[in-house]
Amino acid sequence: MKVLAAMSGGVDSAVAAALAVDAGHEVTGVHLALSRQPGTLRTGSRGCCTVEDALDARRVADLLGIPYYVWDFSEEFAQDVVADFLAEYQAGRTPNPCLRCNETIKFAALLDRAISLGFDAVATGHHVKLADGILHRSVDEGKDQSYVLAVLTAEQLSHTMFPLGEMTKTQVRAEAARRGFAVAAKPDSYDICFIPEGDTQAYLAEKLGERPGPIVDAETGEQLGEHTGYFGYTIGQRKGLGLQRPAADGKPRYVLGIEPVSGTVTVGPAAGLQVTEITAAHRIVYSTGKQPRFPMRTVAQVRAHGGTVGGTADLVDGAIRIDLDAPISGIAPGQTVVLYDADDEYVIGAATITGSR
Repeated sequence: MKVLAAMSGGVDSAVAAALAVDAGHEVTGVHLALSRQPGTLRTGSRGCCTVEDALDARRVADLLGIPYYVWDFSEEFAQDVVADFLAEYQAGRTPNPCLRCNETIKFAALLDRAISLGFDAVATGHHVKLADGILHRSVDEGKDQSYVLAVLTAEQLSHTMFPLGEMTKTQVRAEAARRGFAVAAKPDSYDICFIPEGDTQAYLAEKLGERPGPIVDAETGEQLGEHTGYFGYTIGQRKGLGLQRPAADGKPRYVLGIEPVSGTVTVGPAAGLQVTEITAAHRIVYSTGKQPRFPMRTVAQVRAHGGTVGGTADLVDGAIRIDLDAPISGIAPGQTVVLYDADDEYVIGAATITGSR
């Protein structure tokens, strides 16, 4: 097959490309340029898609003896990921830009271009297994990335390869070292690549401006302070609230709600974060290609790492409603909930959370 290997410049995508070559495929490497001003993106281990990463990817492609290109997706990235990120926070929701990047850039724009150029599939270094068209968790539980790929459609998955699904991260690094890849010990990227200093709150303030509003106690309605922008807060946040005095019981307060119209941030005790029901009505995708039979037993995951709980999912008025077996905290509109089978092995679908209680 003609395979386009997406090469981020990290160790995972390097080994994935190498394994695709070993499998006998006709492989071409491509690095995605997501900014026309790469200096605005992070360097080293704190981001991805930098000039440094592009050079690392080129060195691996040279060792593998495969063609290598850099494709400019900066316009698509700015519109579909960065603009979406800002719009979601402005609406009082909590987005996941890495998940959105996978959905709109790496497995939509990139895959569409690859298919149009005659490639049969795109190979990536994600830690996930694909068996009979169904997305399964990686054997490395700590590195499993099925959550951020659950937004992919069955059609997209049919043109995708995940060579690392049966490998642990330790094995990937060992394989890279054996092949002489300089990226064998390169740290993993983390945080949001388009926020240069890693300060999300400062970035949002710069882009969205100051919008003062009250911080209100959920139990008494009393104003406890004032903020400069509600979009700088997230559900479950404890630190940096700027409250003028402590709670009467001496216990910490957390952000329980964000109301963008009035700009009100509501805070209260940790118990106020506990939810046992989730509703998800937007961006519903069934990665298996067909709607499951509702109601059904499921394992729901609400964060890329952790946030997993069993429950029963049903379809109510076009929205997915999940009754959880145990309370879970820190649920915010805009987050993605991913549904796994009852044994927590493979992905059934995903949707954007619109409410909880």
